Amino acid sequence: MTEVRLECRPMLASDLEWVVAVEASRHASPWSRGNFDDALAAGYACWTFLERGVPVAYAIVMSVLDEAHLLNLTVTAPQQGRGIGAAVLSFLLDQSRQHGAAQCFLEVRESNLVALALYRSRGFQAIGRRKGYYPGRQAREDAIVMRYRL
Repeated sequence: MTEVRLECRPMLASDLEWVVAVEASRHASPWSRGNFDDALAAGYACWTFLERGVPVAYAIVMSVLDEAHLLNLTVTAPQQGRGIGAAVLSFLLDQSRQHGAAQCFLEVRESNLVALALYRSRGFQAIGRRKGYYPGRQAREDAIVMRYRL
């Protein structure tokens, strides 16, 4: 596999049309434009990742005291399986550590086996389950709560 080289920059309001379109195409219960607007307005760490000038991923991390909470990490469908998610996650964990976080939390759909494998491969541990956390097309789905010690 070729090494992934990403440019990381803060998400801009001008990115949101692209972000919302990708979000809608990648998630069963996507964030709305308002959710992204709110994340930017709240000062969360909102990132856009580009490869050769083309956006390929985005992520949002909320920090509270010494905890980081990964709220959203999405890679465009054509770019999945190339190590972009792993590169983004490494960047986010490094940033969280540099900003004083001692641990990082996230929730992931129990059916999202690709994401679960990525998080486990990076050392995240499952610490709980939120019953019916995610809306689904047919029924609600549980979230696996995971933690990584920075």
